[in-house]
Amino acid sequence: MTEHDPPSIHLSVLLADPSLGLRQVAGPAEDRRIGTVGTTEIEDPTPYLVGGELLLTAGVRLPPDADGIDTYVARVVAAGVAALGFGVAPVHEEIPAELIAACDRHGLPLLRLPPPTPFVAVGRATYAAIAEARNRDLKKVSQAQSALASAAARPDALQAVLTQLTAYTGSWAVLFDDRGNELFRAGRRPPEPVPGLLRDLAVRTTARPATGRAASGPPPPSAAAHHHDGVHLTVHTLPSADGTTTLALGQAAATAAVPLVHRQVTSTATVLLSLLTSPRHALNTDSHGVGALVRLMLGATPAEVAPALVPSEHPAHDHWVVVHGRQDPLHRSARAPRRGEDPAQLATLGTALGTPYLHIDGPALRALVPAAPGARPGAPAQAAALGWTLGFSAPSPAADLPRADARAERALQRAIAAEVPAVVHEATAPAVHSLVSPADAREFARARFAALDRAGPPGADVLLGTLRTWLTFHGSWDRTAAELQVHRNTVRHRMTRVAELLGADLQDPAVRMEFWFALEWLSDDGF
Repeated sequence: MTEHDPPSIHLSVLLADPSLGLRQVAGPAEDRRIGTVGTTEIEDPTPYLVGGELLLTAGVRLPPDADGIDTYVARVVAAGVAALGFGVAPVHEEIPAELIAACDRHGLPLLRLPPPTPFVAVGRATYAAIAEARNRDLKKVSQAQSALASAAARPDALQAVLTQLTAYTGSWAVLFDDRGNELFRAGRRPPEPVPGLLRDLAVRTTARPATGRAASGPPPPSAAAHHHDGVHLTVHTLPSADGTTTLALGQAAATAAVPLVHRQVTSTATVLLSLLTSPRHALNTDSHGVGALVRLMLGATPAEVAPALVPSEHPAHDHWVVVHGRQDPLHRSARAPRRGEDPAQLATLGTALGTPYLHIDGPALRALVPAAPGARPGAPAQAAALGWTLGFSAPSPAADLPRADARAERALQRAIAAEVPAVVHEATAPAVHSLVSPADAREFARARFAALDRAGPPGADVLLGTLRTWLTFHGSWDRTAAELQVHRNTVRHRMTRVAELLGADLQDPAVRMEFWFALEWLSDDGF
């Protein structure tokens, strides 16, 4: 079936119309679709048929013998006639037995039209029923489009659009990335192997063409379909700005043929999802965001422009949570490191975190999430599913974002060290820090690490960063080297230099604890 299928109705609609009095007397009981009504009294009407007709005849030129009738039925079946209607009287008092037998033999539904039912009445009823069905479909499509548009305006737009799509199509819908990871899903999940088949179809459809393919070669497909045990699988690709496909909308529906409403609603959802996952939307280049950027570049402070970035529907969200993230390079969804934003990751994580203000650079993520004071952020399941480990600061006013940034980075390091999906910095949790004056603590920390100023290359900041990471990983050389992306001998050299300059035994747990607290006191303001 195509997007331009002519409207039609089921044969059962006409059989159920009491004003017509139609009765099926031969042929299969399957409920065929009728697209038009035609009348003929010639021996071979096939040159004038297009298929899908309810063909009406009074048998004026019906062949007189069984062989001739069998040939007649075989011809109209080959021409695609959906059903044959035979009007009894005045030519025939009843339907010839040879015609009934031929229709049974060739699988053609045969209807008996009683004498009071004129052919024109059947045509009128058919076209009226087609118009009514068409109006119902258009009304349902309109309702679905309105629901999809409202869903696209929600903070959780991707999930909301998929939910409305499944509500109007009765399908299981999934948003895949180009590696087959399920980013969002809605509807009742079908049993295996359907999800696996849909994933494989999505991966094949979104596969990028091989490097160096001739420019004259065929473009990659924008859609694909497959059938499995009565389930119809479809995939629609969502192209990125550079023309490659990074996302795919997959659907599994228990239907032999996809109806027009299903296709129209899916088409609307595909367009909306393409817009929602575009870099422009993911980076929120709206007038408010652009205006805030202009003000920042012209000298305004973050505290001055932050109110312009708070969603209008959440005016109380005047604080911000800073998020730092790191993606596991061994996770199946991880890509080769590259600079710049990935639209698929931006759209997925931006929707999951509830913010358009995020930046992905290779395996690193930083984000700002509007929040109410005292709110506790949570790690979205999509982030962990894509291999991301996250660190969250507590909600902070815009003026304190540098401190929140440092706390989010420390939370990320703790999450990586503990091998958990996320860690949230606790702003008011009871701790030893509360027993010490912040000013005195910072002064002690600066004095304790002052000797690192004499370190020379690579510098005090690098040595302090290596010390913090090494302490976070409980003295593991290999994990520290992996986190810092340096050789383990480089870590050993740096830590030996730290121990020498500070005159400390780093194998002493008390010294490690002292340094850890000093780093905590130091890190909010820097060295």
